[in-house]
Amino acid sequence: MEWFNLSDNVNMLTLLGSAAIVLFTLFVAGKYLKQIRDEKSGGELLEHNWDGIGEYKNPLPFGWAIVFLLTIVWTIWYFLVGYPLNAYSQLGEYNEEVRAHNARFEQKWANPDEATLMGMGEGVYLVQCAPCHGITADGMDGKATDLTVWGSEKAIVDVILNGGKGLNYPLGEMPAGLLDEASAKAVAAYMTQEISQTAKGADASLVAMGEALWPTCAACHGEDGKGMDNMSPDLTVYGKPAFAVEVLNRGKHGTIGDMPAFNDGRLSDVQKLAVGTYILSLSK
Repeated sequence: MEWFNLSDNVNMLTLLGSAAIVLFTLFVAGKYLKQIRDEKSGGELLEHNWDGIGEYKNPLPFGWAIVFLLTIVWTIWYFLVGYPLNAYSQLGEYNEEVRAHNARFEQKWANPDEATLMGMGEGVYLVQCAPCHGITADGMDGKATDLTVWGSEKAIVDVILNGGKGLNYPLGEMPAGLLDEASAKAVAAYMTQEISQTAKGADASLVAMGEALWPTCAACHGEDGKGMDNMSPDLTVYGKPAFAVEVLNRGKHGTIGDMPAFNDGRLSDVQKLAVGTYILSLSK
């Protein structure tokens, strides 16, 4: 494999710059080594000394000053003339190939069925998520979020009681202890049935009580639960793949470290949807 393509102007500039730096370094180093060998120190000492050792008031070394100025000139020339933003480079070619591949990938999987999403999601999960959440997605004894209950009433109750943090919404983190356990269960029942409409076994007897308590949550999430223009999480998509996609895009500050935001191109939109589909299947 060709390790250094001389037809790439970026490589050529790098090679020329490296050669110039080496030559200047050898010249300056040789000059001062010769001075050390042949010339004796002399001149006026500075006022201060360190344990009897003084320092001469020597002028700025001429060679050093020339190299310093040439480096500045080289830098300005490189950015303004030598490497214009639209110039060809191997890195740019690689980025174009990645974009083309991603476009083909998105087109191929534009309308995946449930089985495709599950298979794709499991593969991405095992590579990107399992190192922290565990292969079985149980969070490895509390080290990370237990995804086997994610999207369920149990998870809602846990967040209401213990608070939610790390998603960097403008309204801040959700504090713990806003409601007692009985009230939290009622709100969870109301939310799953009326707000997110996931209705995963919602206790109908608690829905009315949860509706009466909903204003506690509406203060941040809004009466409709949509998060007041992204000021807080949109609870209408809780229990659906779109909620997982939102978390993936935002990243999260966790107990064992920060989960990165996957909006940097490392996962495509369909891969995020697939991960959300797979994760939510674990809590069924």
